[in-house]
Amino acid sequence: MPVEFTEYVARQRPALMRFATVLTCQTWLAEELVSDVLGRAFERWERISGMAEPHAYVRRMVVNEYLSWRRRLTRTSPRAEVEPMVISDGADERAERDAMISRLAGLPRKQRAAVVLRYYAGLSDREIATQLGCREPTVRSQIHRALNALRIDLTASAPNFQETS
Repeated sequence: MPVEFTEYVARQRPALMRFATVLTCQTWLAEELVSDVLGRAFERWERISGMAEPHAYVRRMVVNEYLSWRRRLTRTSPRAEVEPMVISDGADERAERDAMISRLAGLPRKQRAAVVLRYYAGLSDREIATQLGCREPTVRSQIHRALNALRIDLTASAPNFQETS
């Protein structure tokens, strides 16, 4: 006596899902596999339901679909390594900004003003000289000294790595 398709799905879908989940190791993929297989089984249900073991046949369809999917995926998927996307919460950027602000605070006032006007405000030497009331060579000198001081500070605060042979 043939079993109705809706009755078969209601009774066997949980078992097919468990089977497919163990087979694929991924719930979302198991869901796709079982849905695809049940869709194809529905189209052929008249023939499948007349078999001695319809569930064994449908389970075999799941295996075949999985193997076919695996082969298809290995043929069509790129082989390059893909870096995982890292989503930042902004804490690192804020920490770097705070560290830079504290380094800038250690500079003399004119050097600090020259660096901030150049790198944060994007002004030219002439515009900075006008803002600070000095000449352009003085601006270049102040920025040069400030960057040297920041470089020394960054080098001093960098971790000291020792080579092991």
